[in-house]
Amino acid sequence: MEVMAVAVLILLARIVDVSLGTIRILLLMHGCRLHAALVGFFECLIFIFVLGSMVQALDNPINLIFYSLGFALGNYFGSFFEEKIAFGHVTLHVISKNNYNQLVQELRSNGFGVTTYCGYGIDESERKMLQVLIKRKELPRLTRLIENIDKESFISVLDTKSIKGGYFTPSSLPGGFFAFKKPACSPK
Repeated sequence: MEVMAVAVLILLARIVDVSLGTIRILLLMHGCRLHAALVGFFECLIFIFVLGSMVQALDNPINLIFYSLGFALGNYFGSFFEEKIAFGHVTLHVISKNNYNQLVQELRSNGFGVTTYCGYGIDESERKMLQVLIKRKELPRLTRLIENIDKESFISVLDTKSIKGGYFTPSSLPGGFFAFKKPACSPK
């Protein structure tokens, strides 16, 4: 019974350790060094605990299996948690095939800052293009709005590391309408 308790403890600690590592890397990618350092501190503490438990019980294959399973599940849960937290900003590029004017009007009336321009597709036909910068948390709402108006639109989403100036809805940035040299991952 004690062997299984140690194995489960290793599994749970490894899930937390790897999940924290996933979040730490994403924080670094978004320019949140201080937050990443804090997460890294706890990640390291847990890793040392797990490593200590493993070294004492290397002869037990159950611990090795649970250690590996914890790593795999930690990757899964880490990416799941990061998706739910949805920190940072993204830039959407939308190529509209239908209802371009209605799409622009509807997005703007919903408080989104929209930049429009023309481009040319593979068949040399003119395409209307939109660019929208939003908080990642707003992505599902904006995507639904676009798809309700133009089901055939092409949408690409890019991570945005930092932003400076421009128009944002009051909820888009903690500092109000304008953001100067704020990282894409703000403390609040």
